[in-house]
Amino acid sequence: MKRTMKQLAIAIVLLFTVTQFVTAAERDFYQILVYRLNDKAQETRVDNYLKMAYLPAMHRAGIKSVGVFKPIASDPAAGQQIIVWVPLTSLAQLDKIKNNLEKDAVYQAAGADFLNAPFDNVPFKRKESILLKAFPDAPSYFIPKHKTNPSDRIYELRSYEGPTENLFRQKAKMFNEGGEIKLFKSLDFNAVFYAEVISGSTMPNLMYLTTFADKAAHDAHWAAFGSHPEWKKLSALDEYQHTVSKAVILLLYPTDYSDF
Repeated sequence: MKRTMKQLAIAIVLLFTVTQFVTAAERDFYQILVYRLNDKAQETRVDNYLKMAYLPAMHRAGIKSVGVFKPIASDPAAGQQIIVWVPLTSLAQLDKIKNNLEKDAVYQAAGADFLNAPFDNVPFKRKESILLKAFPDAPSYFIPKHKTNPSDRIYELRSYEGPTENLFRQKAKMFNEGGEIKLFKSLDFNAVFYAEVISGSTMPNLMYLTTFADKAAHDAHWAAFGSHPEWKKLSALDEYQHTVSKAVILLLYPTDYSDF
């Protein structure tokens, strides 16, 4: 009997371990590329590259939905950045895509002006790559289906930087176990993703992307969130105080060639 109970205990532990592994493996990964620009000419060259070469090549590589966004006219970053969002099933896929692009003759030809640009006529100022892992309470991405014109839509990208590793963990907990993601969902914020940055220049930090039909809808949603009793209760808890040292907020719209 003792042996049977021991075996049962081992089986339960193994089942729990496998379940945890599968759950972790089922969470999405994301890459965010930020192209920093000097002028309108560079913006046009990056647009042409993404539209004619990069997105078609990513589709051939099996990535169905790639988001491309720019800051709205009233945002301080307007005209200075183009942001690309790529969903991944694993980090290994990132390396596979890189190899595919290097061997893709159609991509190389279509992107020649961008890829083969000379040192004294570069197509962008700098390029940043951010890798993220989806939060447990939002393990998969979501593609919204707004009916407004793309230029009217608002995609709000937020980055919350933590002052220390442990305080950052508390902010991540606030989104998951604390119920912040659930509150966003209940208020129809139509978030594409919520995720932890696992490689980037401002760690520790998390990022998320909410979406709205237009600016009026954006303002109305945030007003409802800020006044919601659940948010007031959650944000007042001692365990979540001083968990964000810096918040970076970008208001974006999708380009006409973005997949969503």
